[in-house]
Amino acid sequence: MTQHFDRELDKLKKKILSLGAQVEERVYLAIKAIEKKDPDLATRIIQLDYEIDEKEVEVEEECLKILALYQPVAIDLRFIVAVIKINNDLERIGDEAVNIAERIQSMAKHLNASFHFDYTEMAEITATMLKRSLDALVNLDIDTAFKVITMDDEVDGIQGNAYSQIKQAMREHPAEMTYLVNLYLISRHLERVADHATNIAEEVIYLIEGEIIRHGKYL
Repeated sequence: MTQHFDRELDKLKKKILSLGAQVEERVYLAIKAIEKKDPDLATRIIQLDYEIDEKEVEVEEECLKILALYQPVAIDLRFIVAVIKINNDLERIGDEAVNIAERIQSMAKHLNASFHFDYTEMAEITATMLKRSLDALVNLDIDTAFKVITMDDEVDGIQGNAYSQIKQAMREHPAEMTYLVNLYLISRHLERVADHATNIAEEVIYLIEGEIIRHGKYL
């Protein structure tokens, strides 16, 4: 029974890491679409979203099967619980990549807009947070997980700056309101990716320490 259980856990770990790699690729493509304002790349991201949805369901079903068959306890139970939550966060990150793609499709109709906001720094920090949160999961690295959490304030700060600048642009260029709203929403979607990466890091800490640190308990 133990050997079968260990094999099931190993298979589950491979599934969640595979999903993580796929979601990370989607975020990379979304960031590339922002940089290039590429509606064709945006369309590709939207069309491929079903792959992440299917894998998310597979992981959840695998978790439920293991819970029903083996009734794990202690660290093994924490692992299953963490995977269920991380699985949901990864699927939501995939949704945010799709949301960004939809903004790019709309904005592509306004290439001659008067105002642009450079999301390079925000995108780089967000992508790094996601990568590090997944690295922390792979290596059960609590220090890396905590580093991810501390990076979230940087993303929030850039989003606040984007809001201020875009709000001013709305006053100056009211005819471009639709474009500017979509431009601002990109910051919201990137910020949500960062939030989900933070959630993943928190679940890694829970997995390692057995302590729930949400809602500022780590401060």
